Amino acid sequence: MDERQPGAGLPKPSRHPALALNPAGGRPGYARPAHQWPFRLSAAFEPSPDVKTYVDVSTPLAQYELACRGDLGCRRRRRRHRGGPAENQPGKATIHGKTDALRESSPSSQGIDSRRITAFLDALEAEPGIEPHSLMILRHGSVVAQGWWAPYTADRRQLLYSLSKSFTAAAAAFACAEGRLRLDDPVVAYFPEFEAEITDPRSRRILVRHVLSMASGHREEQWDDAVDRDPAEPVRGFLLSGPDGEPGSVFAYNQPCTFTVASIVQRAAGERLVDYLRPRLFEPLGIGEVAWQEYERGRDLGFTGLHATTDAIARLGQLYLQRGVWNGVRLLPEEWVQQATRAQVANGLDGGSDWSQGYGFQFWMSRHGFRGDGAYGQYCLILPEQDAVVAMTSQTADMQRVLDLAWEHLLPAFDGEGPAAAGAETAEQADASLARRLGELALPPRTGAPAPCEVADTAAADGLVFSAEADGAGQPVSRLHLEQSPDKSGDWNLVITEDPGRVDPSDAGYEDFPRGTLTLRLTPGGGWTVSAPDEIPTAVSGGWVDANTLGFDVLFLETPHSVHVTCDIARGTVDSRFSTVPLGTHTLTRLRAPRIA
Repeated sequence: MDERQPGAGLPKPSRHPALALNPAGGRPGYARPAHQWPFRLSAAFEPSPDVKTYVDVSTPLAQYELACRGDLGCRRRRRRHRGGPAENQPGKATIHGKTDALRESSPSSQGIDSRRITAFLDALEAEPGIEPHSLMILRHGSVVAQGWWAPYTADRRQLLYSLSKSFTAAAAAFACAEGRLRLDDPVVAYFPEFEAEITDPRSRRILVRHVLSMASGHREEQWDDAVDRDPAEPVRGFLLSGPDGEPGSVFAYNQPCTFTVASIVQRAAGERLVDYLRPRLFEPLGIGEVAWQEYERGRDLGFTGLHATTDAIARLGQLYLQRGVWNGVRLLPEEWVQQATRAQVANGLDGGSDWSQGYGFQFWMSRHGFRGDGAYGQYCLILPEQDAVVAMTSQTADMQRVLDLAWEHLLPAFDGEGPAAAGAETAEQADASLARRLGELALPPRTGAPAPCEVADTAAADGLVFSAEADGAGQPVSRLHLEQSPDKSGDWNLVITEDPGRVDPSDAGYEDFPRGTLTLRLTPGGGWTVSAPDEIPTAVSGGWVDANTLGFDVLFLETPHSVHVTCDIARGTVDSRFSTVPLGTHTLTRLRAPRIA
């Protein structure tokens, strides 16, 4: 039995003189920078010399085998090195693209009825409340179907929202395997500078496993309260908010839980989550460049903010489907995978809902298998009984409906017998039909006509200016300047000014990007016009509804979101509405991935 005391041997706050005392009168152990969110994790919390590092990640992970105790106090035993020197040093990995391609197979060769997948596509497109962006289906380790609805593309990183949590959980798994954290340690043990302040007995009994499973004992979301209590350190604010019930017995989907997990890992590792995961997860899985939004410089949010491709989602799902093994090499501890993917806490009484099947370590239990998911329709469905993974991005406010359609159409597809299930159409014909369909996927553009002559004449000199009405609170566009393209192509330049009242809480990762205005290009009636004004990937479609009305849609291609805009020429007004309201980001110019370090 391990007699080590909870929290013993954990990284301590830096003793660097510049960080020893906050000159602004704050808590010891923090230096307070000038901007709004002062916590500097990567600078303030280097691992202390007395903490053993269990893994030298400059050696390929293939040279290690995991030896995990049942309580996930894990360690790695190094095997004799059989290869050359590693090229990537810890925290310095640079990824320029996927290192390997996933194997591809026809659906019928993997026992799948392609017609069922086609029916799933039909059902998605028939639902007015669902806007699909991408789909990948894997079975027996092979990609059997993949497609992107133009103008979305395979190489586009998209904001995953809470699907980020499942990647954060992987970081916790590695930290556990390296001896950096233990599931049964109290959270407060990792923040000794808060020891005297956290007096609520229930707060002191919150364990790492509780925050991993959204079972801190709180009955409601605590993020706003935690930030209000301490914007410099929401973990402190979270721990100061006493739980309503006993930790481990109450479920609440609670962002500070994941933020705390991410903070512990980043504090112990002395680097950002994204950098910690590069040599351990992203590179071994062949995942290309990703970007993660930060709470402040050097500290990734963890509970949201990861921008990654659909391929990256599929690879994470396949890793968990394979119980933590990739290409014959164990990456995640098997015991971790077993615990992460089974219910750790009950979370509802509605047996028909996929949000009431229990919650694991940053994974939802589903009516079929388990999943990671993110707001507005980002999914990683892992189906062990079918030996399948479904990765999907979309824009929808009805996430249950997407799952209902998946269970209705895809589960029977996996139960098919391939050629025998194809009926009158041969399996090869069904596969070919599906392949054609996948290659032709596209979102319908907003319709519109070229500018009427009188509008073009009026705008020829100085363009047209539209302003939001005084009661247009909540509209993302406050002003629009419309002018003809100087190349005489019939296109129009749209110079959008954001609502000046909208302010993002942090610039971390976005400092070099312009804000306030956004210039777009519209080809009236010409389908989607894709561009990246000021490095913000967008697609615009629309045109004139009549001589007095211009309407267009803007897709922000690195997020699920879009904006509908209508201009009234006679009144000089612009009306703009989000299809789905972004979470956490308040300005149009932040609807993109942050800068990749």
